[in-house]
Amino acid sequence: MIAEERWVGVEDVATHLGVNKSSVYRWIEKKGLPAHRVGKLFRFKLSEVDEWVQSGGAGKTNGPSTSRKKTNG
Repeated sequence: MIAEERWVGVEDVATHLGVNKSSVYRWIEKKGLPAHRVGKLFRFKLSEVDEWVQSGGAGKTNGPSTSRKKTNG
């Protein structure tokens, strides 16, 4: 029998990726981190999170760059 992957929470994803929970919430909102709402909570499959990271999801930029260039003026 094949074991089904369990659902995990924000804290588990943050620990798995080595980031803060606030980064997980920001990536859900702005970068499309795959998450499923269960009531007020977010739930994740780590295989989906890993696939998202490997496809470059965390590195995608949305909108204009926040870095500024110096200008001579």
